[in-house]
This record gives sequence, C-alpha cells and structure tokens, in this order.
Amino acid sequence: MTEHFTRSKIALKQLYTPKDIKDLDYRKHLNAPGFYPYTRGRSADTGGVWIQRELSGEGEPLRSNEQLKYLIEKGQMGIDVIGDSPTMACLDPDHPFAANAIGTQGVSLCCLQDYKELYKDIPLEYITVSSSVPAPFAIAGLYLVAKENDISPHKLRGSVIQAPFYAEDCGYSMHMPFPLRLRLTTDSIEFCSKEMPKFHSFLEDTYFFSEAGLHVAEEMALGFIEIRHVVRNLLKRGLDIDNFASRIAILVNCGMDFFEEIAKIRATRRLFAKMMKEEFGAKDPRSMAVVITSHTSGLSLTAQQPFNNIVRGAIQTLALALAGVQAAEVSAFDEAYRTPSPESHLVGLKTQQVIHLESNVTKVADPLGGSYFMESLTDEVEKRIWNMVMEIEAMGNAVELSGKGWFKKFFGDTIERYAKQISNGDLLKVGVNVHQIPDKEDTLLKDVAEGKIEPCWERIEKIKDFKKGRDQKRIIDALRGIYEKAKVESENLMYPIIRATKAGATMGEIAGMMRMAYGSPYDPYGKIESAVGKGF
Repeated sequence: MTEHFTRSKIALKQLYTPKDIKDLDYRKHLNAPGFYPYTRGRSADTGGVWIQRELSGEGEPLRSNEQLKYLIEKGQMGIDVIGDSPTMACLDPDHPFAANAIGTQGVSLCCLQDYKELYKDIPLEYITVSSSVPAPFAIAGLYLVAKENDISPHKLRGSVIQAPFYAEDCGYSMHMPFPLRLRLTTDSIEFCSKEMPKFHSFLEDTYFFSEAGLHVAEEMALGFIEIRHVVRNLLKRGLDIDNFASRIAILVNCGMDFFEEIAKIRATRRLFAKMMKEEFGAKDPRSMAVVITSHTSGLSLTAQQPFNNIVRGAIQTLALALAGVQAAEVSAFDEAYRTPSPESHLVGLKTQQVIHLESNVTKVADPLGGSYFMESLTDEVEKRIWNMVMEIEAMGNAVELSGKGWFKKFFGDTIERYAKQISNGDLLKVGVNVHQIPDKEDTLLKDVAEGKIEPCWERIEKIKDFKKGRDQKRIIDALRGIYEKAKVESENLMYPIIRATKAGATMGEIAGMMRMAYGSPYDPYGKIESAVGKGF
C-alpha cells in the first residue's frame, strides 16, 4: 500500500477511528469556542466574519491611498500596507541604492508627509490599520496622523509586524544590530500598551520566513521562539503579562496542505493559551486567546498557468474560514510577477466574500472539531511544534544562535529542500512539474500578470526638495536627541522617534542615528553621511 504524508511528514492513515483520539479529554484539550484552551476558537461567536482585506502598497503614498480607497469601496474591511524594499530596509528614496526599487514592491514611505498622504480620507477611527513597515516608524506615522486629525490614538485598531530575530536572515535587512532591533520591538510594544491600547503592537509574522519552504511545525516553532524571547524581555522590564499579552497576534501562512494548515492554527491557539497561563502566569482570558490572521501562501503560487493561482487562493481561504481566523488576505494570482494588479486584488477580495457569504461554512464554529482525523492531526502538529521549540531552546540562548548564524543556515537548508521537492516531483505543482502546457498556450491572464511596474523615480527629487526645505536646526536637534536617547537603555525610543518624525526627520535619518548610537555605521552601505555632519 502506498504511504501518504502531510507536508511536514506526518504519516496519514486511510481511515481514522475513535482509537486515534482515545486520550482526548474534551474539556482539557478542546472545550467550547471562546473557552480555555481556545483550540476551537477565541470566541464563541458563530458569525463567521473575519476581517477581509488585501495586502496593498505601490508607488508613492497618494497612489497607494487610491488603491486602499478602491478596495474599501469594494468591501474591504481593513487595510494592510507593505513598504517597498528601501522602506523595509530603512533607506530613504534618495539613497543611491534605492532608485530602482522605489515603489515597485510596496509603497515608498519615509516621512510624516508620506503617512498623511497614505491615510488621506481613510476613517482611521473605524477601520483596522495594519502594516508591514518597520514597526517604530509605522506606529509613529499612524499615531501622528491620528493626532493631527483629532482622533484619539486610544481608538486606533490594527497591527504592526515585529521581526527582531529573522528579518536580517530571511527578509528585508534593516542593518541594525540585534540588541537595537530587540529594543525597538520592546519599546514599541510598551509604548502602545500605554498610548494605543487597542492596537496589536506585537504581530508575530511567521508568514515571511515560512515562505523559505518551512513546513507547519517549523513555521510555528520559530514563531514561538521569537514570541517567548520578546515576552521574557518585556517581563524583565517590569510589565505585567496581562498589560500586553492580549495585544499579541500571529500572522501565519496558509499553504496547500488543507487539513494540516487547519490543524496548525488550532494547535497554535492551544499552545499559546497554555504557554501564557502555565508559563507566564496570565490571568486575563484575553491574554490566552491569541488573535490569528493569515496571508495565503505566495510560495504556493506559480508563474506558469497563473489562472491556477485563483483556485489555490480559494482552497487556502476556505481552510482559513474553517480554522476560524480573525483576518485574512489572499495572495494575488499575479504574485509571481508583480505586486497585485487591480484585477488580482479584486479577485482575492471577491474570493473571501464568496466563501463568507455563499458557502455557509462560517455558520458553525469549528465545524471540523471532533473529527477523528482533525483532532489526531491537531495533537500531532502541536507535539511537533513544541518539541522543536524545546530542542532549539536546549541549544542555548536564541540570541546567541542567531549571532552564530544558526537560523540563517536553517533557512538556507529549507530553501534548498523545497527546491529539491519541486525538482524531483515529491511536491506536485500543476503547471510546473505536472500537467504542463506549452508556453504558446499558456496565455490566460498573462496580459494582466506581466504588466510592468516602473520605479517611482520622481520620489528622489521630491524627497531631496523636502529635505532642503526643512528647518535644519530643528532637524539636527531632533536627530541629536535620537542619538542621545539611544545611548540610554532605560529610555523608550518611541518618544524621541515620534518627536523627530513630527519635526520632519526621515526614517533613514532616524535609523542612521540609532545605528551610530549602537556602534554601527550611519549608512550600512557607506554612501551617505549623517544629516548632523561628519564630526558627530
């Protein structure tokens, strides 16, 4: 008989029976949705409505603003913005290495005026605002725009990604030493716990690094490693676990192994609840009931036969609906070619709307709960996630592992493993290694997918002119303040970052001064000098 396995190599049986869940204790392992350990969902509400949105951002801020308003008009319930490569690397558009990437993979953001244009006419007090932009700057921009529009920051809802561990090894490098990255993470979480209490200031993003070919146990194990380290550091500061844990959320991937992805989300909820209660001493139920959002897998999508990607997105979205996530975004069918076109954005949003409104799958909470197969799979996924967490922590301090390049090598190995699985046919991809069609026949949706996005070169002169027109003394004073506060570990850097941003300093300038305070070059590429001069 042919053996079958999930993507994380869990052996599958042809049939599951009560024997497979003989040790299951309903109250201990499952319980009703909305009750500890939250396996079946963080809420007893069976309304089934998750925040439906599409990841957005392209060109200059006003162009992205139009994109956001278009999607809201079409029924999007929240907004999620991603920065372009220079923004994610904390480089201003006028940096010599930024030119050819400005606005091509997200929106170009570097100063307060950019955030004003990005959020123009967006009802910030009523809609969730999430972003994949370096957290301190995303928070500062949103906070200042809200204040300028007489919106209390206490009303702001949404999230921002925190990625102190893995971004340098498997994503956009900020070229900041680890202690600074971790400090910015904890400073921004502490700031939001006081100033923006409804905002999820700690969104653990397992999505971006899982796209390096990780399976579900690896994805969530690394996510828990980062969560645990950040939580311990916040507790060392004297924060009470219940003051911030309810504002932790997890952004997970959703690949094509349908049942395993659902099991992953259920296992993650249970693990998080137990960890918060038993290890970190949380008492507030909200601290144990983690918010889970998801972005469907871009890695699962293909350049060949891009129309198949619509089907993949629908399957993944159905899995998320059945798992009971709080928010979802569907990777666009033209993912392999570009940032989403208006057509692919619309398909992703309409996919969510059809599943929500027409399928009836959301009318029952955790409809797969109690399935012999699903409960057995959830247990096994949970076990594998936690075993890996314990194995990694047994190797030593995660910070030291990062410094030694352990995670970097791990990601390199998983990328190579995934490529081999595709090349040798262990992982089947329709259009890539099975059911291919000739290139001359593979034309459906290619005209949309292959539309080229030109760099937003006009941003270079715009930012140069902006910098020339500022009050230079005010800028220098603000940047000196950043440097001096960064030298003092007890200072929360969010406050000087907000002051400097309000004064007109750019993200690149602020990041450079913080790098210098930690003994790193102002410009990691050695191409520009600090705004405060050579002698500083």
